[in-house]
Amino acid sequence: MSSFVSVANANGVAAVTIDNPPVNALSFHVRKPLYEALIALRDDPAAKAIVIACAGRTFVAGADITEFGKPVEQPELRAIIALLETIAKPTVAAIHGTALGGGLELALGCHFRVADRGAKLGLPEVKLGLLPGGGGTVRLPRLVGAAKALGMIVSGTPISGGEAKAAGLVDETFDGDLLANAVRFASEMADRGGPFVPVRDRNERLAETVLAAFDAQAVDLAKKTRGLEAPLACADAVRNAITLPFDEALAAERQLFAKLVSGDQSRAQRHLFFAEREAAKVPGKDLQKRRIERVGIVGAGTMGGGIAMAFANGGFPVTLLETSEEALQRGLAMIEKNYAVSVSRGSLTEAAKQQRLGLFKGSADYGDLADCDLIIEAVFEDMAVKKEVFGKLDAVAKPGAILATNTSYLDVDAIAASISRPQDVLGMHFFSPANVMKLLEIVRAGKTAPDALATVTDLARRIGKVAVVVGVCHGFVGNRMLSARGAENEALLLEGATPAQVDKAFSDFGWPMGPFQMGDLAGLDIGWRNRKARGQTAVIADTLCEQGRFGQKTGRGWYRYESGSREPVADPEVDALIRAKAAELGIAPRAIGAGEIIERTLYPLVNEGAKILEEGIAARASDIDVVWVNGYGFPIGKGGPMFWGGLEGAARIVERLEHWHHSTGRAIFEPAPVLRRLAETGRWEG
Repeated sequence: MSSFVSVANANGVAAVTIDNPPVNALSFHVRKPLYEALIALRDDPAAKAIVIACAGRTFVAGADITEFGKPVEQPELRAIIALLETIAKPTVAAIHGTALGGGLELALGCHFRVADRGAKLGLPEVKLGLLPGGGGTVRLPRLVGAAKALGMIVSGTPISGGEAKAAGLVDETFDGDLLANAVRFASEMADRGGPFVPVRDRNERLAETVLAAFDAQAVDLAKKTRGLEAPLACADAVRNAITLPFDEALAAERQLFAKLVSGDQSRAQRHLFFAEREAAKVPGKDLQKRRIERVGIVGAGTMGGGIAMAFANGGFPVTLLETSEEALQRGLAMIEKNYAVSVSRGSLTEAAKQQRLGLFKGSADYGDLADCDLIIEAVFEDMAVKKEVFGKLDAVAKPGAILATNTSYLDVDAIAASISRPQDVLGMHFFSPANVMKLLEIVRAGKTAPDALATVTDLARRIGKVAVVVGVCHGFVGNRMLSARGAENEALLLEGATPAQVDKAFSDFGWPMGPFQMGDLAGLDIGWRNRKARGQTAVIADTLCEQGRFGQKTGRGWYRYESGSREPVADPEVDALIRAKAAELGIAPRAIGAGEIIERTLYPLVNEGAKILEEGIAARASDIDVVWVNGYGFPIGKGGPMFWGGLEGAARIVERLEHWHHSTGRAIFEPAPVLRRLAETGRWEG
């Protein structure tokens, strides 16, 4: 047949095997020979049944997304599925690894599906800003019911082989040799005799649907979408499966898919999909990695404990160091409490909790870090303190151990220069809570060895982090840009906006919350302490902190929080303070619209990103987008600040920055040279 599709006959059962490493994507060079093989087997009297299987570590894990938005060469997936549904002899999909997206839709075209118990089955297209375009929204409800299908498609979360069997998606699960079991199953079905009913003609589960209950479920899911179009389109498509004849529902699904795939949101989400993979490509990634078997963490506070949990969750033994036994026990108790919360929520079993806790070794003696292959310092954000810690690590760490600092802002080169082995030093900037947040900024210092950088980049993947390598500057990529985004916050308030108006402009844009709500959540005292350390002031925020208003933890910050509630309530005292400070400065209040708020906060964000690229702090614009989506809540549907900036256009951003620069005289609005060049050429590169 071809190098990508082969056919073998075993006792009258034809096994069609797809072999397209690494994930058996349904590229054109797979679809064409698969289609031809199925036509031949449909008409071959020697084949009494057909099994579709895959070589390698997985079933078909999806379509080839590089083809999305381009003319699709025939035969496309829908034609293959339609062909399968014309075959009178039994067809069986043998699923191992993952059957995702187009892979699961291919399996839905078969009469039967069998799977390894550990297989994962799902339709994750929503995560690319799409819906299943090969009939998944119309066929899946016919097997598992509309409510189950809606949950699977709108969330995009795969289910296990066992859950798929219980739901009716899979007919049988097996341990052991899946292909042999699938061939036997197909032979038994053929010997039992037909007719074999394709999924498209099975309407029993749809008849169970109570439309009012389905609509209520869809409305509830819609509340969680934060402006994303794809989840709403998915719900509409599944509803069509209930209310329309099959072919009409199938045509409607295709129309919805075509609209999404050509839209900015799906382009943004597909951009992020590739951006995360590009971010993992660093010079030296193919070098021999250093062996990491035990990890040491210095500091058992909130951040250190979270980092320790991240490594334990990844299966690594952890030595957790504190300066006193009291602080150590407090940190270990907090870790146990966090795991207990996961058990109470059902996301972790008691056995798994005990297994992870068993990976921890507490100590107050630096000498106990001597057997660690990676040691991460997570102490107070103070250069003198960090240099003192690194001096002690230099004395006890074994040769070749990687020494990392979890600093958010400080100069990693200065830390590395303070010890005798700068080649082993780099930054690992985790985001809080470190056991939950996906982003990890890996800071490449001037003398960091390539194999050390490659080792930590690979290690990040193993503990479930999205890693981005950045260079040394104050705040690196994320926090440096955050400062630019927040530079106008107080000015907007003094000129007439309220915290609630600014936050609403952000939430309407798609952020999970605005900057003032975020400040209350994080604690206003943190920024206050940082400003004092750098000799800076913020006239309103500093006054709030002097009044003991630190945010949610004190029940008062930019907002009021009643009786421990996390719901912000506008506080007249804050409004009065803002107006009083404005009067002192001679600023007359005026109306400020959402458009101005976005221009004065997000255009400087893009501008700072452009400066970071020019300076080589980030290797790619897409790396910046990965940082901001995974670490700071930039709306997924807008693709990150640099992708969104491209949609806005360099010319518009420069024009508005120059307007605000002229109006205010503030340097934050001075357009970066690269933005000026882009505005002149009309192109947006990188």
